[in-house]
Amino acid sequence: MSASTAPLHLAGHLAPVPDEIDAIDLPVTGALPAELNGRYLRNGPNPLPGDPPSHWFTGHGMVHGVRLREGRAEWYRNRWVRTGALAGRSMVGPDGTFDRTVGTANTHVLAHAGRILALVESSFPCLMTPELETVGPIDFDGRLTTAMTAHPKCDPVTGELHFFGYGVLPPYLTYHRLSAGGELVQSTEIEVPGPTMAHDFAITAHHAVFLDLPMTFQLDLLGTGMPFGWDEQYGARLGVMALDRPGVVRWFDVDPCYVFHVGNAHEDAEGRIVVDGARYSPADTRVMWASIGRAATDRMAAAAAGGAARMHRWVLDPATGAVGEQPLDDRGVEFPTLDGDRVGRVSRYRYAVADSRSAAAIVKFDTEHGTAVEHSLGADTVAGEAVFVPADAPGRAEDDGWLLTITTRRDGSASQLLVLDATDVGGAPVAAVALPRGVPSGFHGSWIDDAEMGL
Repeated sequence: MSASTAPLHLAGHLAPVPDEIDAIDLPVTGALPAELNGRYLRNGPNPLPGDPPSHWFTGHGMVHGVRLREGRAEWYRNRWVRTGALAGRSMVGPDGTFDRTVGTANTHVLAHAGRILALVESSFPCLMTPELETVGPIDFDGRLTTAMTAHPKCDPVTGELHFFGYGVLPPYLTYHRLSAGGELVQSTEIEVPGPTMAHDFAITAHHAVFLDLPMTFQLDLLGTGMPFGWDEQYGARLGVMALDRPGVVRWFDVDPCYVFHVGNAHEDAEGRIVVDGARYSPADTRVMWASIGRAATDRMAAAAAGGAARMHRWVLDPATGAVGEQPLDDRGVEFPTLDGDRVGRVSRYRYAVADSRSAAAIVKFDTEHGTAVEHSLGADTVAGEAVFVPADAPGRAEDDGWLLTITTRRDGSASQLLVLDATDVGGAPVAAVALPRGVPSGFHGSWIDDAEMGL
């Protein structure tokens, strides 16, 4: 199979690597900030050699890590997450029930309450060590009985981790809350009409916001490797639930769309809920979804015809039931991120990844002024999600910190960990760490400070 005819997820910058390696004392261009003492971890699908999946989303999870300390890049290593799926076990048992201890753990990796969790939305989280060894699935002392989203939200004030699980059988959607110490203290079913692919959600200081959108489970798609598809009849709505009234949801109908990733949400001065996200129109959703399994060359042609998400804002008024919608920018982007200290609160800046046939870029959006600045990577390099790391400075500005992302040559030949000054995204990089191999573009990651892990 040539690179031009291989499916998108097996070619170029998405091509999986065949093994696990370690490298030490990585070359650095520029100067790494001395206060970056921790690990940058990034997760994504990486099938075993000789066993390619039929869909990009279903490859086995592999975490790539770079250890930074006192201005040095001490090591790079990559490890498959040792899941039941990697061992060949099936999530569906002989009796048709789901085994939530089996999953690919391929979507996100983050830390909470001193634990590093590899996540995929179809199963329990998988516990990992700071050295990227797999401990195994956890269900929070048997209290978690559903899958766990790969996009939990940590409240920066309380330290609680809010999340949900969705399934193709009832209960279709369940809200959960972990205490700051990592104990599962709440689980409440959220009533929705059917099984939808609820990839992300949002929180504010006092609310959770659920996305009930027309990407539904469809039996006739089971053989494709991804049994969800666009459903014209389902409708689209956002649900607002007060955190002190779990299970009571006010639903707001919105224009049909799909959203993989929310940027942020907050409550404004009038008590309205403001939600930002990377929105796919119905036409863009169809193009995007159909193109995922195509050959790489066909995918580029499809991208030229559409298939991109654009930053969008919804304003939901619980007092009147009114919904306002507006586009925030017209460029195609994905993977919106922000300063974690502003999750659920008013935040001025969003960061995202743009990619087109002419160039890829890291984009900084200023929602206060409606402007954007790009750090262009040119036509031959693509960027992964940009993770914001705050500077350790009292009274710092919201964008006082750095953006960390793994960039990869479009042909998959080389990668680096790029460090940008978040106050000057359009400027020259602060530093770049040369990685010992091409790292396939993946999904989501985190900066895990040594202090967070007690190291």
